[in-house]
Amino acid sequence: MSSVDRLVLWLHVAFVIFTIGPVTIAIMSSPRAIRTRNIGVLRYLLVMTRVFGAASLGVLIFGIVLGQSLKELGKAWLAVSLTLYVVALVLLVLITRDQRRAITALESMARQQQAPAPVADDEPSSGRSGRDEEGTASSPRPTAAATAVGGAHIASVERGRIVSLGGLVSLIWLAILVLMVWNS
Repeated sequence: MSSVDRLVLWLHVAFVIFTIGPVTIAIMSSPRAIRTRNIGVLRYLLVMTRVFGAASLGVLIFGIVLGQSLKELGKAWLAVSLTLYVVALVLLVLITRDQRRAITALESMARQQQAPAPVADDEPSSGRSGRDEEGTASSPRPTAAATAVGGAHIASVERGRIVSLGGLVSLIWLAILVLMVWNS
């Protein structure tokens, strides 16, 4: 192995350590932020997932360069590793989508909880005719509580999706690690 190959190997390993670990932590921390309805932390975790997910492309690039320089790019275990890595990147895109949806649902819940209470039916109307009140009374409008419950449901669904997809991504990275160690 030449010194250039060793440098590429070190860069490959460095990208694995400094990108895969943080993105995994960000993914695995997101469900707790959703459960505790901590929108600020969830926004930060979304940014972390995006940045470290994009930076993890360095793992793929240096892995391909290393495999090509060592003339091992045609081996089956390396092709399986590359394919699994691309699948993990696609799942990362889905996870960021789910994180954004959870943020949107939690923000809508927070807005509904801060909204003023609706006017009660027994209070006098502010200059409306009886006919207008009949038209508005018959039209179904979601209450703040119903919207908050809907937002909570959406957030919990996204939390479950993030947990399952994050677990799958972690298993994929573990399988790639086993393939790399087994065949090196």
